[in-house]
Amino acid sequence: MAGKPVRPVNAIDQTRRMLSLVTYLKERPGARVEDVARAFGITEDELVSDLDVLPMCGTSFRGGDLLDIDTDGERIWWHNPDDVAEPLRLASDEATALLVAARAVSTLPGLREGDRQALLRATAKVEAAAGEAAGASARLSVTFESEGGVFADVDRAISERRRLWIRYYSPARDEVTEREIDPIRLVSVGHTYVEAWCRRSEARRTFRLDRVAEIKILDEPSAPPEVELRDLSEGLVQPAAEDPEVVVEVGPGGRWVAEYYPHDSADELPDGGLRITLRTPDPASLRRLALRLGRDGRIVSPPELADSARQAAREALAAYDGVEEPAQGDRRE
Repeated sequence: MAGKPVRPVNAIDQTRRMLSLVTYLKERPGARVEDVARAFGITEDELVSDLDVLPMCGTSFRGGDLLDIDTDGERIWWHNPDDVAEPLRLASDEATALLVAARAVSTLPGLREGDRQALLRATAKVEAAAGEAAGASARLSVTFESEGGVFADVDRAISERRRLWIRYYSPARDEVTEREIDPIRLVSVGHTYVEAWCRRSEARRTFRLDRVAEIKILDEPSAPPEVELRDLSEGLVQPAAEDPEVVVEVGPGGRWVAEYYPHDSADELPDGGLRITLRTPDPASLRRLALRLGRDGRIVSPPELADSARQAAREALAAYDGVEEPAQGDRRE
């Protein structure tokens, strides 16, 4: 049922479940949602989430013969099981893409050895069936960027229920911090994130994988407190419509603000910057953003917040001006 505490979700385990789900639904036309969820040991919300993905799967990389599966909220219907039950025939380009992807995934750090061996066995079978296409795919390779390794470590930690140590860069504070986290789940909302219980802040936090500078899987077990699953379909941060509106203008060096802060609009400016409109329940919290931006940005409205940010900047400069330069003999490294 909705609202049930979150269990750690693993991408490979979810894929296994969805493959089993296809067979299960084929044999049970019109199956009840609650019965299927109970059979797989998941919530109805998790099942519906899987059903949203299945119609994007099929027997062709070109988009043909997709699974025609839908639900009315009570029962699940699969309208074309016979169409997709025919033996799979891969075109040359499809076989090449599949083999290149399979070989790339098999090299991911953190992949469980049993899964790696199963993938290699499946790859060998596809190679045998692909013939000449297999030779072409052998001349291609894919190199994952650092996020791929981070993803694999997080996925493994979730599967094995182990704690993580990370060094994480926060652009809003322009600092790198070290912290231990108990990972809860991986989510993709524009970028890939890990939702976790942060031992440093003793609160749930969300970390973007491409901002993880370093990661280690620890021996300590992961033990996040029971938390309710948040609906992230509308984004990680969802300001309310009644929250005050703030307008910020940034130069080219401040364009990262539009990437980091949820916003209503981001209009291009002639100098290559952006005019960003956003909502926040605490506009005063953006004064620190204005100080961080310096010459790369300014708060335009509301006027009282713009004045407050300028005053904070003047006070900061005055504090620097009041510091006397130490005598030569007093300098320290």
